[in-house]
Amino acid sequence: MDKLKNKVAVITGGSSGIGLATAKEFLANGAKVVIFGRYIQTLNEAVKELGTNSYAVQGDVCKLTDLDNLFSETKSKFGGIDILFINAAQAKLAPISETSEVFFDEMININFKGAYFSLQRAIPYLNKNATVIITTSWLNSIGFSGSSLLSASKAALRSIARVASAELVSKGIRVNAISPGAIATPLWKKIGLPEEILKAAGEAITSQIPLKRWGQPEEIAKAVLFLASDDSSYIVGNELIVDGGLRQI
Repeated sequence: MDKLKNKVAVITGGSSGIGLATAKEFLANGAKVVIFGRYIQTLNEAVKELGTNSYAVQGDVCKLTDLDNLFSETKSKFGGIDILFINAAQAKLAPISETSEVFFDEMININFKGAYFSLQRAIPYLNKNATVIITTSWLNSIGFSGSSLLSASKAALRSIARVASAELVSKGIRVNAISPGAIATPLWKKIGLPEEILKAAGEAITSQIPLKRWGQPEEIAKAVLFLASDDSSYIVGNELIVDGGLRQI
């Protein structure tokens, strides 16, 4: 398995969930992987699990100096970047009527500003024919109660994937989005709902999924691998939906 042999990949939000599963998939396919996240202990545990050819950089996607450090450290450690997986996000819910300015700023800073500048700051470090993958969400095209900021920020990233494609395609850089459906990751339990409501919401979502189960991070990772590799060489500006049929059937 060498689809990414000698490639250098950077994953934001890479220490758990989809990001960590993707790091494992990339490494298994020959890549060198740098993961980026806020918590040093979680990063250290992830690198210990990932092993050889992995490296961690601590920082916050909301801080441009941290992003600059991420890409300069990657350059020093492994060289230019062939794959950028923009995956860091926060998933919390609140009705529009109860959304504070503080919560608004927090969500937009992490989910939109952080992703936007992760891309911008990476551009000088991207090798010719690099690939960029941005995580969106199945919530970006429906009216899921309480998800106004989560949905809006992910819809904005879908738009950015298109615009960035137009701007970078002349350099041979392909930009695409990955849109996960309901995926069993630690992020779901941090969504901000009481346990009993969280359970009921999970069951309600499961009942709508044609496959009658939530997806696993490893299933998203395999789809990200496809977009990162030459297997998707004729795909650009697209959004790959991996949702068990949730919004397709």
